[in-house]
Amino acid sequence: MIHSNKHRTGLSIAIACALMAPPVMAQDTAPAQEGAKATNLGAVTVTARKREETLQEVPVAVTAFTADALDKLNIEDLGDLDAQVPNLTIYAARGSSSTVTAYIRGVGQSDPLWGVDPGVGIYMDDVYIARPQGALLDVFDAERVEVLRGPQGTLYGKNTIGGAIKYISRGLTVEPDGRASITVGNYNQLDVKASVGGSVGDRALRGRLAVGSFNRDGFGENEFSGQDVSDKEILAMRGQLGAYVNEDLDIQFAFDWMDDQSGVRGAKMLAPNRFAPGVAPLDDRYDIRSGMPNVNDTDMKGASATVNWRINEDWTLKYVLAKRESDTETNIDFDTLPNKIADVKAFYSDEQLSNELQVNYDAGGRSRGVVGLYAFDGEAGGQVLNNFFNLSFGDTQGTIFTDQLAMYADWTFDLTDRLKLDVGARYTDEKKHAVVLNRCYTDATFTTLAVRCAANNPTPIAANFDKRIGFENTSPKISLDYQITPDIMVYGLATRGFKSGGYNIRAQATAVPRSAEPFDDESVDSYEIGSKMAFLDQTLFLNLAAFHNKYEDIQLSVFTSYDSNGDGVNDAFFGDFTNAGSGTVEGVEVEYQWLPTPNWLISGNLAWLDAKYDEFMYANVNIADEQEFTNAPDFSGALNVEYRTDLSGGGNLAARVGYTYQSDVVATTEIVRTGALPITQDGYGLVNAGVVWQIDDAWSLSLQGTNLADKEYRTTGYNLNAALGVLTGFYGPPRQYTLSVRYDF
Repeated sequence: MIHSNKHRTGLSIAIACALMAPPVMAQDTAPAQEGAKATNLGAVTVTARKREETLQEVPVAVTAFTADALDKLNIEDLGDLDAQVPNLTIYAARGSSSTVTAYIRGVGQSDPLWGVDPGVGIYMDDVYIARPQGALLDVFDAERVEVLRGPQGTLYGKNTIGGAIKYISRGLTVEPDGRASITVGNYNQLDVKASVGGSVGDRALRGRLAVGSFNRDGFGENEFSGQDVSDKEILAMRGQLGAYVNEDLDIQFAFDWMDDQSGVRGAKMLAPNRFAPGVAPLDDRYDIRSGMPNVNDTDMKGASATVNWRINEDWTLKYVLAKRESDTETNIDFDTLPNKIADVKAFYSDEQLSNELQVNYDAGGRSRGVVGLYAFDGEAGGQVLNNFFNLSFGDTQGTIFTDQLAMYADWTFDLTDRLKLDVGARYTDEKKHAVVLNRCYTDATFTTLAVRCAANNPTPIAANFDKRIGFENTSPKISLDYQITPDIMVYGLATRGFKSGGYNIRAQATAVPRSAEPFDDESVDSYEIGSKMAFLDQTLFLNLAAFHNKYEDIQLSVFTSYDSNGDGVNDAFFGDFTNAGSGTVEGVEVEYQWLPTPNWLISGNLAWLDAKYDEFMYANVNIADEQEFTNAPDFSGALNVEYRTDLSGGGNLAARVGYTYQSDVVATTEIVRTGALPITQDGYGLVNAGVVWQIDDAWSLSLQGTNLADKEYRTTGYNLNAALGVLTGFYGPPRQYTLSVRYDF
């Protein structure tokens, strides 16, 4: 299917604006009183420990964004959270618009292939999204977003080894409410969002419906086909229906749907490809010359049923049944040229069914906590069709089945009026079943098997296996927090997280037999001290965290060369997946919010990160000194300065300027030997700004700008230079500006 520039704006909705009504804090907290002026900072409720607590009292490194803060900071999707959270790196994965790559404190996973689990868990309304396709969620009708930093293995389980991102939708309300907005901007951006909710009849039945349409022309052009590159075309919908049987029992149903038909993202050639003599890289960072179809579609949907039952004054029960599935079709032109050098067509599919039972206890005494059971049944599969030089044709296909059962508990004890002990543990039993079939064909029709895959491989089969493996893990946690004063709390914690192992569906078992063997799960033991502090009569919040992590059995997806014809020269490659070794990651994080006067608000963060390999085994040699962690900048931070004032004619005005910075970073996971250079990005800063006019209680206008200096910066790329001559980089968005109008009712 070929995409045109014609946008689907079938959601004709009333106008509204994307920024705040009563102003709130940029990150953690909100002013305690409404209006453009505030005299102190209030608190935000979070559920980091699966029970409601204020952010300043929970002994966890967590950043929370309220709905108004998301609007004010112009957070359009989860990728915009990047610099607003210490040591968070999150962006669209390579050629996709809605596939997520997320790292927290240097821990994550950049490979979106099935059979490879993410290192940062993403949740929508208590439901884990197992695959990265479609998980770079657009933000609309959100109540808040919480980012939990560090391993969350006890309460959130596997694949939260780096942390967790929780997207919480706006809940069901008794009174009718809603909002509608329209946003226009450069690159013909047109976003339309609307939501409405309330109760029916005697208020026992409540519902909510939210829709969004997100459209934009491309940042670049395919000079071969004339089509847009890096455009956006997404439709999304969420619905909720709740039956409130009585004061102690309610049953809620929810569904969500997202259809991403954006075209491919453009990648810039960082060097000429030696297999395309005379073809120089293009000047523009988004332009390409691909001869492949402009197809990059993802469809994702989910449904859940939640039962909340207050058994008595002390005990509550929560049960969540959820089913999710997604399908993706994408074309990956590694070389970005019409030449048949490295053209890949991929199909991904995923289904998951989860059950979670939580029981919370809080009798108002000296102990409280949660225990739970969690079951997950997943089936992730797909097919990848490779065409190299129009000479070598490979078909990689398979399915990974996952069955998991876990039980967990987290309990808090008040040792004294000021000293609290929190202990927890989670036991996980997981089984994975891999069915893999990788074959070679004679041509691009993929209908006739080749005689052999390579000269030293006398069959057309590169890998053919049906294997099972089981993993068991216990992730404990212990923390102490001490309330020095009513406004100052300090804490220390030790915890573990893990990411399950599995099988590499890209295995080249004939040429590299070990590639068909399972890779191990990885783990992080984390030790952290921190504080949550308020000063100057609640006008200054200062939160600190320092951590030391031991990272074991690190899973890395790298492109590995091998000898395909037995002549002693590595002339081919495959997508390898191994446990590289171990590392040490430590750092310091500072989050601050200061209200120096009722009109001024200053907020942001500073982060320092030191991530180093202790062991990195490659070809039986420890090359730890030659390798660097991916997506782990040494320094990063953000500064937001906002001025707010009431207007004499009613309403208020708010103006904000923001600056974010990160130091140089290695952008891709790859094996580099001494003298070679990986794909990197030098340190850079971005300038953003916005002006919001709250006309009255219903209407507001906002003008927003991002990357105002039009800084060029790479987020990731491909280095397949040795085998395919491919060296490309994917870049963050250019300068953008938008005008929004919103109506609240």
